[in-house]
Order: sequence, then structure tokens, then C-alpha cells
Amino acid sequence: MPQAYHTIRAVPALGNEPPIWLLGSSGYSAKVAGRLGLPFAFAHHFSPANTLPALKLYRETFRPSAALSRPEAMIGATVIVAETDAEAQRLALPSALAFLRVRQGKRDAYPTIEEAEAHPWTSEERAFADQWFSQNVVGSPATVREQLDRLLDTTRADELMVLCAVPDAEARKRSYTLLWELQG
Repeated sequence: MPQAYHTIRAVPALGNEPPIWLLGSSGYSAKVAGRLGLPFAFAHHFSPANTLPALKLYRETFRPSAALSRPEAMIGATVIVAETDAEAQRLALPSALAFLRVRQGKRDAYPTIEEAEAHPWTSEERAFADQWFSQNVVGSPATVREQLDRLLDTTRADELMVLCAVPDAEARKRSYTLLWELQG
């Protein structure tokens, strides 16, 4: 840590105790959150197949606590919005490639949009990317609204935490703006 940071002390405002959430991506973390009576945030963005089983387990094992009287669940989801479905998929392609590389045991730098477009996708890799797209929220505002409604209805999540992993800063900012406008 640089010397300049040694004097910094981050302390919540007096009397302001932020709630403690347990973030997880497995049944084990869901059980721990449930048994401790804590709010549970599930990492849907990298473990979508486990989302529903983990949330079910969390709700089944939940015990009221001093922190919480009923289960409270949040999901973290990849959400990428653009003017068209095709543009959103183009912006999301680096995320699909990054997850593919992790599955292949490669720890490369996060790909740019151009690198992802130039990648020589095999049929197996393309199938992986297609599955990735089907499990994440990517599209035009209308498509994203429909996908988010379905995701929140299916998971019964109380809150949604959004990750927009687009390497282009302006496109990422535009995605968040379009998402914000969906609240209208």
C-alpha cells in the first residue's frame, strides 16, 4: 500500500451501521446466510445455473435474527443495454469470451470488443457463448425489460445488483443510462 494511504481511516457515520449481506454463489453460502438470518446476495452473473436452487435453499433454511425477520434476497446480474439487440450482443461479446477463457483455465486480460469479434470461435465455443447470452440480460431496452421482469419473477429477488462489464467506457455509461430510463 502506498505510504500516502496509511493515514486514511474509513469509518461509518456515527450510528449508521450498514447492513451485512452474505454474498455467495453456492448452496453452502445460501445455507449459511439462512441459518444466520442474514440478507443473501447471489452471484447470478457467474453462476446462473445455481441461482434458483441456492435461493430456494436460503429461503428454506432462513431463521429470523436480530438483523432480519424474513428472508431478503438480492441477485447480481450482468445487464447490458444498447439501442438494438445486435449492438447489445456485440458489447457483451467480451464478457462471453472472458467467461469462456476462465472455463478453459486461461487467465488472460479482459478482451476488448474488437478482440472478441476477431476471436476464431469454434462451434463448441459459440455454443458456450450462446448459452452465456441466454443466461444473462442483454438487449435493447424492450428486450432487457422483458428479461429483467422474467428474471425477477422467477427468482423472487427483493433487489437487483447490476454489472455492466463492457470494456468501452462510453458504451458502458450509455448502457447504465438506458437501464435507468427503463424505470420510467
